[in-house]
Amino acid sequence: MKSEYPKVAQFKSVAQLRERLAALSIELPIDEQILTEAEGSPLAVPLAIGDFTVGNRWCIHPMEGWDANADGSPSPHTLRRWTNFGRSGAKLIWGGEAAAVVPAGRANPHQTLGTPANRAGLAALLDALKHAHAEHVGETSDLWVGLQLTHSGRFCRPNDARLEPRLAYHHPLLDAKFGIDPHDPALVMSDSELERIIDAYVVAARVAWDVGFQFVDIKACHGYLLHEFLSARTRPGRFGGDLAGRTRALTTIIERVRQEVPGLAVGVRLSVFDTVPYQTSLEVGQPLPYCDQIPYRWGFGVDEQNPLEINLAEPIALIRRLRELGVVAVNISAGSPYYCPHVQRPAIFPPSDGYLPPEDPLVGVWRQIDAARRCKEAVPKMPMVGTGYTYLQEYLPHVAQAVVRRGWIDSVGLGRMVLADPSLPADSLRLGKTNRKQLCRTFSDCTTGPRKGFISGCFPLDPYYKALPEAAQIKASKADG
Repeated sequence: MKSEYPKVAQFKSVAQLRERLAALSIELPIDEQILTEAEGSPLAVPLAIGDFTVGNRWCIHPMEGWDANADGSPSPHTLRRWTNFGRSGAKLIWGGEAAAVVPAGRANPHQTLGTPANRAGLAALLDALKHAHAEHVGETSDLWVGLQLTHSGRFCRPNDARLEPRLAYHHPLLDAKFGIDPHDPALVMSDSELERIIDAYVVAARVAWDVGFQFVDIKACHGYLLHEFLSARTRPGRFGGDLAGRTRALTTIIERVRQEVPGLAVGVRLSVFDTVPYQTSLEVGQPLPYCDQIPYRWGFGVDEQNPLEINLAEPIALIRRLRELGVVAVNISAGSPYYCPHVQRPAIFPPSDGYLPPEDPLVGVWRQIDAARRCKEAVPKMPMVGTGYTYLQEYLPHVAQAVVRRGWIDSVGLGRMVLADPSLPADSLRLGKTNRKQLCRTFSDCTTGPRKGFISGCFPLDPYYKALPEAAQIKASKADG
């Protein structure tokens, strides 16, 4: 079964895209032309974050490559990716990589580690990025680079493809989806274990500061540990229950990093809304049955009476609290690639563990942009980075500069798009155009690869990845279904 939605590549003009958006009842600003820096592009305007001025409004999101060495140090694949981040032209590198704070918290056996033992590896990544930026872009004094710190929680796979989950609480739908014993209390992280993990975040932050990173991102998105704690209503004790309890793990880490590594800025990448987990299928995506779970106690940023709808009251309250704690910026994301990829990364082609999109992916793009707009309106003094733009493809810069001009968001982040076309930010600002042949078309091979145990990269468009043996393996696996 194939998707019936028109592909973005079929739209030959901004006017045609506007017509499609109007048919979907979506209001999304789009500029007619991509402006260069010389022509006054809003994306070229510097951005003040804390006491630092970032050179432009393009941001690179952190991505797991599944390609570090077994000890967490960078492989040539990892170094190449960070080199591409450096030459992209973006002046804000939000984490670059999801670095696990303890080996047992890795999402895969080849995830980068943010531990003292990998100090030299982290330094090599930062050095590669800065050298590439200096060579291809020039000025580095306005380049702001952070390291994302994470623990994978429910999605820990530190040894092989087998889940070794450490849960904030038992989630009835996710337990069922991923084959987790709902009656095993040993899988739920104890308060004492969590406190040791909090210590590890602080240690990792100190390593990042010593290496030369200017900030750390305390990751609270995409279904990983700190995101899951945000919905831990059924967890007893001081790290669950009400909003203060459910946010305590995150806020404690932030407070301690600010106290113990005072020169280091702190950001948070936050899934501000979620949805009911969806069933893996070759057909159009359907949520797991949830009617007997109403009121729905398992989400963050969702309506308890209708968990397919967004409720931003708690996320906005959390963002206000983060500002009080000295967090200098928030990167707005949503959902999880593990159980609702159409929400988290809108695409026309699903990953191998996904499903055909249940809506035109443009709706998913708008949903994230609009949620970020609402957060920005509610907490205007908090600098915010937006997510979910890749599916716009050749019209990405048209929308990006329009939403920045209107103040809907402060910076526009790129994930998958920069794997396919690392030069998009630089090309937009210097040339006022994109390289159409290199644009990410959301084939999702960069997600399917890791799901099959391979490295992540743009296998359809990047000659480097096309030449690797994994490219043929991914193609064969997709043919086999």
